[in-house]
Amino acid sequence: MAAILEKYLDLLQQKKAFANLATLMRNGTPQVTPVWFDYTSGVVRVNTAKGRVKARNLKAGSPVALAIMDPDQPYRYVQIRGRVRRVLEEGADAHIDSLAKKYLGKDKYPFRQPGEVRVMYEIEPLSSSGMD
Repeated sequence: MAAILEKYLDLLQQKKAFANLATLMRNGTPQVTPVWFDYTSGVVRVNTAKGRVKARNLKAGSPVALAIMDPDQPYRYVQIRGRVRRVLEEGADAHIDSLAKKYLGKDKYPFRQPGEVRVMYEIEPLSSSGMD
């Protein structure tokens, strides 16, 4: 798997590519959401606010899949299947600010709502495939 992910490091670390994050609802049906992400130390990190659908679906150990399409070449993509390794509130505010910098060029996440609690999810890749 490492070789496949290495081939797509530009999508994972350099480009402003969005990930389509697939989770499972309690009834077993799939749910997909486009998300900002980063990739560091071998894990994909995503962020959301408590109370949202994906937050309810993402628990430690939950299976997930991500499809990340190259914004410059839409037929090039990487798919990652994995599981949620850790769920963290600590550091989640700083993480969403770093994602706002990556995706919007802003130092602070501009869509924060009063009372919102941010949560960061570390996703451990278990398998991957891609297309060039």
